[in-house]
Amino acid sequence: MAWRSLVLLPFLLAAVSGNTAPFFNMTVVYVPEDLDLGQQAFQLTAFDIDGDPLTYSISGPEAFYFSVDAQTGSVTLRNSLDRELQARLTITIGVSDGMNDAVSRKLTIIVEDRNDNAPVFQHLPYETSIPEVPSWDFPAPVGGRAGALGGSCGMGVPAANMELNSIIYTVFANDSDTGNASKVRYSIEEVIPDSTKNRWLFYILPNGNVVLNGSLDYAKNTFYQLKIVAKDSGGMLHNMLTFQQSSTYLSVAIRDLPNLDPWFLNEPYSGSVPENCALGTTVLTVTAMDRDTGVNDEISYSITNANVPFAISATTGTITVTGPLDREQLPSEEVLLEVVAREKNLDIHGMVAQASTLVTVMVTDVNDNKPQFYHCSLPSCNFSTSAQNNFRGSIIEHSSSRLPVSNLNIVAHDPDKSINSNYELYLQGPNASAFTVSPSKIVGTGEVQLLVQDPSSVDYEISHVMVVQIIANDTGNPTDCCSMATVTIDLIDSNDHNPEFPQSTYNLSVMENSPAGTVISSNITAYDPDSGVLGQITYQLLPESIHKTFTVNTTTGAVLVQNGSLLDRETRSIYYANLQAKDSGNLAGTTVLEITVLDDNDMAPIITGSYFISVEEGQNVRTQIQAIDNDEPGNRNSKLGFKILPGPFSDNFTIDVTTGEMHSNEPLDRETLEDERGQMVVTVEVYDHGVPQLNTSVNVTITVGDVNDNSPMFLNQSYEFSVFEDSPGSLVGEVEATDADQTEINSRISFLIQRGNGSSNFLIRSSRLGPGHYGGQLSVDPDMSLDYDTLQQKFFSLVVLAENTAADNVGDKANVSVVVHILDLNDEPPTIVPTSLQDVYVSENGTQQGLVHMLAASDSDTNHSLVFEELAVACFKGASGAGEVCWDWFMLAPNGSVVVNSLDIDYELCDRVVLTLRAEDLYTEKGNRYSQNETLRIFITDVNDNKPLLLPTLETFVIVPEISPVDLQVATVKATDADSGPRGTITFFIVSVVLVEDNGVSRPFENLFKVVTTPEQDSYVGSVQVASNLDGSLKGQYQVMVEARDGEAPAHTAQTVLNIFTVDQSYRVRLQFVTTVDEVQSNSENIKV
Repeated sequence: MAWRSLVLLPFLLAAVSGNTAPFFNMTVVYVPEDLDLGQQAFQLTAFDIDGDPLTYSISGPEAFYFSVDAQTGSVTLRNSLDRELQARLTITIGVSDGMNDAVSRKLTIIVEDRNDNAPVFQHLPYETSIPEVPSWDFPAPVGGRAGALGGSCGMGVPAANMELNSIIYTVFANDSDTGNASKVRYSIEEVIPDSTKNRWLFYILPNGNVVLNGSLDYAKNTFYQLKIVAKDSGGMLHNMLTFQQSSTYLSVAIRDLPNLDPWFLNEPYSGSVPENCALGTTVLTVTAMDRDTGVNDEISYSITNANVPFAISATTGTITVTGPLDREQLPSEEVLLEVVAREKNLDIHGMVAQASTLVTVMVTDVNDNKPQFYHCSLPSCNFSTSAQNNFRGSIIEHSSSRLPVSNLNIVAHDPDKSINSNYELYLQGPNASAFTVSPSKIVGTGEVQLLVQDPSSVDYEISHVMVVQIIANDTGNPTDCCSMATVTIDLIDSNDHNPEFPQSTYNLSVMENSPAGTVISSNITAYDPDSGVLGQITYQLLPESIHKTFTVNTTTGAVLVQNGSLLDRETRSIYYANLQAKDSGNLAGTTVLEITVLDDNDMAPIITGSYFISVEEGQNVRTQIQAIDNDEPGNRNSKLGFKILPGPFSDNFTIDVTTGEMHSNEPLDRETLEDERGQMVVTVEVYDHGVPQLNTSVNVTITVGDVNDNSPMFLNQSYEFSVFEDSPGSLVGEVEATDADQTEINSRISFLIQRGNGSSNFLIRSSRLGPGHYGGQLSVDPDMSLDYDTLQQKFFSLVVLAENTAADNVGDKANVSVVVHILDLNDEPPTIVPTSLQDVYVSENGTQQGLVHMLAASDSDTNHSLVFEELAVACFKGASGAGEVCWDWFMLAPNGSVVVNSLDIDYELCDRVVLTLRAEDLYTEKGNRYSQNETLRIFITDVNDNKPLLLPTLETFVIVPEISPVDLQVATVKATDADSGPRGTITFFIVSVVLVEDNGVSRPFENLFKVVTTPEQDSYVGSVQVASNLDGSLKGQYQVMVEARDGEAPAHTAQTVLNIFTVDQSYRVRLQFVTTVDEVQSNSENIKV
């Protein structure tokens, strides 16, 4: 029994003195998400009390991100991390000391945040519409910004009347980082248009509220774009403090409010109407419009002047005559009317919106007055007093012919103007033949004299008194043409012996404006036949009134100028005087002096009337410049010429140099005029032909009314825009058109999209960019969603019409071709190509390395970036699960490459690996970014990598040689092979047989035993049989070495030694262990000692 115990001892010692397995003391590590590929992420550290060399490994689906150095345990980054996508990873870490089974456990990896994300604006696009805010609506801010109204994220705050510091919109940007890196601050970087001038109009609060800070004027800008920047508060990235930011635009449309007064078009206004015209006669029409073009309120008109004979239509602005007009009774022939235009509705301040203008109405003269007589002397006459019909004068009997009646101060006056004041004078009555009237024709006003025509009829002895009637006849007014003045003439008696002049009449002349003392005549002397004192003659001029102008040398009779300033031919061209020669007896003789005042060119031409002409464009202008020259008719001093002075418009007109008729050279075009009122001012000079030449100029103002004679015109021959699919309400682009007409109402343009294929997908909004310059903002209909993938054609061909809203006919429009390209938005999920999911076969034990399969995926979007992602790994052995053994065998790279990731692929542990995977589109902008989950089966093919395993047996083999025939089974051996097929087929062989006799001598034998191989379930049995007769005299034990060999080259073998004890036929033994296994193990320490 002691021998049997010694035989068991080595086995028991091996069981109690085994090597201790290593272990980990780590459960969690931290790795920054900005770690560069290839850098160390963390260190695997295991402890082994035996000090064995350790081998490290990692596995699991999320081990995809890391690589481990099996010898050092240093784990480096293999694929980039992103905390925002996955903040926590779990992998299985393993360690092996080569002596014990590998030890594994789960390790949690916390991905630390870094500032690698910029803020992202939410709820785009940002658009709002607010009413304009005139500058006078703003109170002066005190002490900084006031509290603002609240708003919702991404929403405008509508308001009927905006106020200072009102919130107009709220934006929100999200930063997926953590800590300060997720705290977003906002700023306004740019305001379009004119950021420098308009940037102060808005500011933004820390919570994203955009606040109004200044006045908004629709007339200046109808639209603003605010560039808003969202910036985080900074954080570390690649060991540097980094700030991330992003920007977007907020579109603010300004709605027009009634805050501007109306204005008058085509100012100034002037017109003319003849006096005495019929009531209701139209003078002219004024036009006003609302400067709030987006409101365009109704306008009414009124005249503020009181007691004027004019009225205005409240709706049309037409001014008509409502009362009698008498030019001569008006304070001035020009009547100024103040016209007020009022808007129907009150403005935003509750005030009446109105504007005023002055209208000049020229009341033109009509020949409606007859000439009348007044007792006065020019220029001190007052024609507002009543006219007189009776006058009285005197004259010496037998006065010479052409001698004027003395003591008469008669002035004739016709209040009409210019040619309408022409009239003629003649005499009638019983004594009319004795006298004549001078002058016979007068224009307007003139002094009237009665001259002796028949001296013999002027006889004191026949009659002491003579009576004549002066008739003033206005030949241009036959209905009430004439006035009559009765003149009573007292005759003065004369002596019989009067001094006599050689001539009864002397025709003298003097230049007007001659200085005092100028001798007119030095040789007029009278003869008196009386002698002595009675014949001494003294001279004097009669009548007394002539002395203001002329004087005479009382001794010589020379006639001189007394006061040259009174010599004005234009006032009086001829003077008649009696040169009296008186003797000492007071007998006198007279002669008539007819003094003609010679014309000096001292009167510049006089232009009558004013010239304000209104005409519609496309018409010719023709007008007559009227002028007179009061110098002597018929000579060069009064001969007039006309010319147009050089000026901006002098080449547009021609004037007749003789008649003064001016006309345009071609029809007038309003669009060629830079003046916003459409006025052309032409200066006309009227000159005489005297020396020195005198002239007068007048401005002829032609107001050219705008006619809608121009069609809109697009700035480009065609337009081409692009817009992303599925972006309802997005701005596509802007078309621009101009209209050359010069007034707002004629140049206003409205845009519309012509019906056609795809036109219903878009909207267009018109806006005024400047005078006659409009833009059409083309946008996607907010109710429409365009899908790039379902469109046959990836563009729309539209026709945009620009229509003049004031056009009288349908033809006043233009069209332009607009091509809108639809851009693909990455909104379709990827699809894994089914053919790439076919089964894969990989041999075990690292015999097949690197790429073993390539997955393929497709995406219908034009712009995509596809990566593959491994979701799960399942391990199978036959029909049963194999746990996690295969988790790290294969790696799925983002590009779809399936590569061998381990040298430990073992068919005997797992023969089928199933990868659950999906494809991801990194460029997805909308919708699902992942494909459907798919599976890839990887079949592990077996190689002959396992040697047969001899199974232990507790049997003791004994043989009795005497009774052991050939083929007797004397022992058995059992073995298994984990390989499959021929590789796992086992055949047993006898390698050697040695007999150890009881005395210790060993003797080899051949062919003593044989082995027969028999397969069983999952194993093979070798039956050791007697091959030849045994020698019964030999005692001891046979040591039979049996070899198990598998069936595929290179073959693997395993050997064991079977001890077969020999006994004689009479020996019987029963082996029994006296100590239990538990007792042996509990006493293992003592056994070792």
